[in-house]
Amino acid sequence: MMKVNLTGKKWYPWLVVGLLWIVALLNYMDRQMLSTMQEAMKADIVELRKAEAFGALMAVFLWVYAVLSPFAGMVADKVSRKWLIVGSLVVWSAVTFIMGYASTFRQLYVLRALMGISEALYIPSALSLIADWHEGKSRSLAVGVHMTGLYVGQAFGGFGAFLAAALSWRMTFHWFGLVGVLYGLILILLLRENPSRERVKEPGDSQKIKGESIFKGLGVVLGTWAFWVILIYFAVPSLPGWATKNWLPTLFRDNLGISPERAGIISTLTIASASFAGVILGGRLSDSWVKKNLRGRVYTGAIGLGLTIPALILLGLGHSMAPLIGAGLLFGVGYGMFDANNMPILCQFISSRYRATAYGIMNMTGVAMGAIVTTLLGRWKDGGVSLGVSFATLGLIVIVALILQLVFLRPKTDNME
Repeated sequence: MMKVNLTGKKWYPWLVVGLLWIVALLNYMDRQMLSTMQEAMKADIVELRKAEAFGALMAVFLWVYAVLSPFAGMVADKVSRKWLIVGSLVVWSAVTFIMGYASTFRQLYVLRALMGISEALYIPSALSLIADWHEGKSRSLAVGVHMTGLYVGQAFGGFGAFLAAALSWRMTFHWFGLVGVLYGLILILLLRENPSRERVKEPGDSQKIKGESIFKGLGVVLGTWAFWVILIYFAVPSLPGWATKNWLPTLFRDNLGISPERAGIISTLTIASASFAGVILGGRLSDSWVKKNLRGRVYTGAIGLGLTIPALILLGLGHSMAPLIGAGLLFGVGYGMFDANNMPILCQFISSRYRATAYGIMNMTGVAMGAIVTTLLGRWKDGGVSLGVSFATLGLIVIVALILQLVFLRPKTDNME
């Protein structure tokens, strides 16, 4: 069979984004729908009737995902990112399918941990691959478009409660898992590694790179002082970021007194649609601004982060539909602008050879923050502290990350070689 040279086509970098957009959608859809199907699953798995137990179930995914993320990044910097992405997708989709057969909390707990292992391999590989295919003028927009897949997946996950009511929560897991496994076959045919992975500047460099320890990149990244600022800047907003993913449907249900089905759909669609707009806006603004000022990406991310602060406070204080939806829209736009520029900002300080490792460490830290806040909010809720108070508090914490970013991140290039 004749092999078509797709990588030589001018449009292929955007095909990569399109292919990975669907993987990103499946990534968040499969992990998010559990949060909206809590009520349906309570009838069969009684432990889920406690908020702390539900928080623990969501958190085990985050802890496993966090611990494995640096390793996933180091591996992605050494081997084919295509096959890491395909393998990750197929495994987490198979786990999603099997979750439909779970009959005990322990089984769900183990499967959720397995999903964390497989999904950890995806984001560092995908974002570093996109960054390599899109240099300069299209990098933030390409990353932003990919991130919209995560938000659409989050929105589709919001329909989990509706599908669980219409079909059953078990069939919902079965169908979503099957779709992911089948899509893996399409990736095998169309997705390609970037040729620059094989390109070297001097004779002998190729063998030197291949012979490097898998931990070499870890030392380089951790020895870069600007990375520590980026790490804090990325980690702190992860607290409200994961809080909205895992607890916003419950906040809407409690504060508005509506059904779990409506709360899941309204909350996730609000955040996802606004985030979709935010990453496109943030991507285009950043790609344009950086041509005039190297701190353009930093400033764009700061604007987005700044928008999330009043949004979180309003989410915490709102008790009617209009304020809550308005706050959700504001948070989504701001977080989207922030999200679209994390990898592009990282590219200004970290070489392409170690970006997956760097993002893996960032993922570990950010997701660990998510695991902490997910469990903590569940415990506080059981103890009588409203989710509204918790969300408002998170808004004040984000100010720390914003200040650090603006004071210390001063890039000297837009693409560190």
